Amino acid sequence: MALFLLIFAVCTLIIGGMLLILLFSRTARYRTEPEHLLELFDKALENRLSQHEWDTIINYPIRHDDYLDGVRRRAHRLMEAHGRAWRIPQGKPLLDATGQEELAALRDHLAAHTRLRNQRRDQDES
Repeated sequence: MALFLLIFAVCTLIIGGMLLILLFSRTARYRTEPEHLLELFDKALENRLSQHEWDTIINYPIRHDDYLDGVRRRAHRLMEAHGRAWRIPQGKPLLDATGQEELAALRDHLAAHTRLRNQRRDQDES
């Protein structure tokens, strides 16, 4: 009987501890920042990107920043219009020539916007 109570107490302690951990821990969240999109666009333009990596970031909505979500949606539309995933295994770029040009323009626009926003934030802090 003592062995049963010992095993019951240990199991209850382990299960209770796990429940407490689950109750007080938060869900992990991935927060896409402008730097993530810039890095993704650079990889796409340099032909160092997989379809999976593109889809992981571009198909995930950005809820904390409407501007970034607009950029993400624009990149998604570029992929739909000019993307050819089957070209990656052949060593070709993810997007055709027109898509590459539009992605470069989108990347430059995002970089300029991010730089301007950082300058404004730095001015407000000082």
